[in-house]
Amino acid sequence: MGKDYYNILGVSKDADDDQIKKAYRKLALKYHPDKNSAPDAEKKFHDISEAYEVLSDKNKRAVFDQFGEEGLKGGGGAGPPPGAGGPGGFPGGFKGFPGGGGTTFSFSSSGGPGMGGMGGGFRPSNADDIFKSFFASFGGNSPFGDDLGGMGGGMGGMPGGMGGMGGMPGGMGGMGGMGGMPGTRTRTTHSSSQQQQQSGAPPTSAEKPPALVRALGVTLEELSKGVTKRLKVIRKVRDGSGRTADKILTIDVKPGWKAGTKIRFPNEGDELPNGATQDIEFVLEEKPHDTFTRRGDDLIVDLELTLLEALSGFSKTVKTLDGRTLPVSASSSRVIQPGQEERFPGEGMPISKKPGQKGDLIVRYVVKFPTQLTPAQKEGLKKILA
Repeated sequence: MGKDYYNILGVSKDADDDQIKKAYRKLALKYHPDKNSAPDAEKKFHDISEAYEVLSDKNKRAVFDQFGEEGLKGGGGAGPPPGAGGPGGFPGGFKGFPGGGGTTFSFSSSGGPGMGGMGGGFRPSNADDIFKSFFASFGGNSPFGDDLGGMGGGMGGMPGGMGGMGGMPGGMGGMGGMGGMPGTRTRTTHSSSQQQQQSGAPPTSAEKPPALVRALGVTLEELSKGVTKRLKVIRKVRDGSGRTADKILTIDVKPGWKAGTKIRFPNEGDELPNGATQDIEFVLEEKPHDTFTRRGDDLIVDLELTLLEALSGFSKTVKTLDGRTLPVSASSSRVIQPGQEERFPGEGMPISKKPGQKGDLIVRYVVKFPTQLTPAQKEGLKKILA
């Protein structure tokens, strides 16, 4: 059985948008890691954010209601309800979120074998970005006093502000107005056809059709070093013959870019019968990593300790994202608490706005308690700890 997002938020299956927002606000404030130091608070905070991201988007919610978490994330579900998609959605090649248009895509990354760049199905966004985006819609500041200035408006109280549908990275094709995506800033790239849009930017004209929108999956390793993604686009041509044309688009992903960064290619989508041409917009999505979790510019890695190591000291190593070995130790005079964190400055992700600088690596200690003790061991512990 997968996650039950309704149960996580404590709402019924017929809950409306207002009830979902209120439930998320209450639980996110309760379990935010900056305010709750319980060992399981961060996991609960991530689950709450994931549940809100799905249930506040009617398309994701429709897929979840029918197919559950596995169908949503595996891309095995049907598309959105009739009429939910905009013009020129994504067909076939985008597993689990089909649309109604003709533009198709294939991806490759420079320096890597085979095809890559896109994940199948829904992948949760960064929980901190969802939190900040949610509270930015109520005045621009988080309840903890963090400055959220510079984040796009027009979100209507939902993360991402995708046409008022609360979408986040990985939203449905054919949806326009991607204002308010967390972590997004205006950037100028070296590509003449690649244009980075600022959050909340209005459409260029009333006649402009919605952009074709899709998530671009990138690994933490690629975001650490930077990567070039090359995309083959097959688009409809407006000449009445049903002819299609191919073009290679290039995205230069810069080191340190975050989930929610948007890359727009003006007039590279389908040529429509009314004379307009659709834009193509990609929203950067971080692929889950087996070892590391990203928190802003920092990376978090869990290090398991036995109860004896936590009480009497240890000497271990952890691997950094780029494969180096970092020694981690504690003297016998220290006592490590479960969930305690230790920072290693400059070992995290590159800071995109500060070239040459990096965030921190945070080692989070996970203390493994014994499942049982003999009577003699218990008596020994009583004598030592009494």
